[in-house]
Amino acid sequence: MTKKQTKQLFRLLLLMGSVISIFFVPWILVKAWITPLPDSVQEQVNKTIDYGFDGMIVYVDQAGKKPEFYASGWKNKEKKIPADPHALFKIASIGKLYDAVSVTKLVSDKRVSLDKTLADYFPELMGRIENAEKITLRMMLQHRSGIPNFTDTPNYWTDPPKNSKEALERVLDLPADFEPGKKYNYSNTNYLLISDLIEKVVGYSKFQYIQEEILIPLELKNTFGSMNQVDMEHVMSGYHVGVDQDLKTADYGSMLATAEDVGIFLRALNDGSLFNKGEQEIYTSIYDYNHTGLIAGYQSIANYHKDIDAVVIQFTNTTDFEGYNWNLSEIAYNRIVKILRSKKGS
Repeated sequence: MTKKQTKQLFRLLLLMGSVISIFFVPWILVKAWITPLPDSVQEQVNKTIDYGFDGMIVYVDQAGKKPEFYASGWKNKEKKIPADPHALFKIASIGKLYDAVSVTKLVSDKRVSLDKTLADYFPELMGRIENAEKITLRMMLQHRSGIPNFTDTPNYWTDPPKNSKEALERVLDLPADFEPGKKYNYSNTNYLLISDLIEKVVGYSKFQYIQEEILIPLELKNTFGSMNQVDMEHVMSGYHVGVDQDLKTADYGSMLATAEDVGIFLRALNDGSLFNKGEQEIYTSIYDYNHTGLIAGYQSIANYHKDIDAVVIQFTNTTDFEGYNWNLSEIAYNRIVKILRSKKGS
């Protein structure tokens, strides 16, 4: 084959690849991204529902303004109850922020050490969790432990564990994902163990400690440790693509809160008012100041935007675990922030 023929063949293959790729472009994401930005947050929230979400809540706390609440779609689509911006929502991994703050306060009080190991705190896990003698509390907080993620184990979502003990048992004796401290891999098992450690140190429930150190000082009355503590009528329904039933009563161990409560907490976390002297330096060294959450039926984004001094919380109650709904929710969130920026600059 001549050089000219080779170039022609390469061009042909490139053209074929481009044509084929068109059929695999997630056009709904492209449409959501390129559609002209609406004039208001409420318009964007309404538009997001058109992309297949059952319900959506947005809370905005921008400095110098009263908090704003937005909602669209359904709180419960079977009963045709409209989305309520003050409904309780399963915040999933956003709860890790509260756990990290709790550890920060225990470190400040010298009740735990970031450099002590999993084996120091739980000697019974030696031989059951690989490298337990090398994994420090700091590594667990930062997802650098190498401990396998229990939510990635077979049948977790269809047959969830009944409690944290059963969840932990699903990863005992499994090989480590990597040598401690060498990589990053998000693992819910880290924070399951951190929750157990908090309770071991304080001598009572982790949520009671969170109440004492975070919720009561911030006067947050709409944040709860589990479904057992709430009136389920106040909880937003959750839906998963391909699953017929409402997932509101499925218990995956999540905290529940209103968007406003999460927003007030996030503001205090980011401006430092949540911390006592010396605590913010500890926290900054171990964890993030923003977070997302995702469990079946519930996905959430909680971020502080320094450039506009705004906390924006977004809850959507439709998931698919294939990436489409999550990407759509992120596009919607980013567009809401753009709207706020445009109004800030005008």
